[in-house]
Amino acid sequence: MKFLIQRVRRAEVNVITGSTEKIVGKIDNGFLVFVGVKNNDTKEIADKMIKKLLGLRIFADSDGKSNLDIKTVDGALLIISQFTLYADCKKGNRPSFINAGAPDLANELYEYIITECTKEISIVESGVFGAAMKISLVNEGPFTILLDSDEIC
Repeated sequence: MKFLIQRVRRAEVNVITGSTEKIVGKIDNGFLVFVGVKNNDTKEIADKMIKKLLGLRIFADSDGKSNLDIKTVDGALLIISQFTLYADCKKGNRPSFINAGAPDLANELYEYIITECTKEISIVESGVFGAAMKISLVNEGPFTILLDSDEIC
């Protein structure tokens, strides 16, 4: 499992249906989190990733040091499914997505992550699994971190 985390001042996700767009999620101060799932991921791996995500101390304290976690600053989450985090670009110029999780498993774990995060964070917004989406954000810092379950679990 991979989480691409961006500390944001604001972010929103629009779902595209035909020629129309609709905002389905919008946050201010917090994290925009892109979630990639692979086939051997489990709820136990998701739990470890969530714990690490919510424990990241990357918000500034009164001295300007990155020392506060998202709960301490009452931050929000915008969580987006992103199978392309598992793009394999080793051969040629066209990425392969063979390492991305099957849609049923990926959606189940994506929904699980959203549900579990709402137990800890007061504002959790999300995209729509499998939908065409446009993401807008103002990255604060900028601060972007990639969590990979192969490295932390």
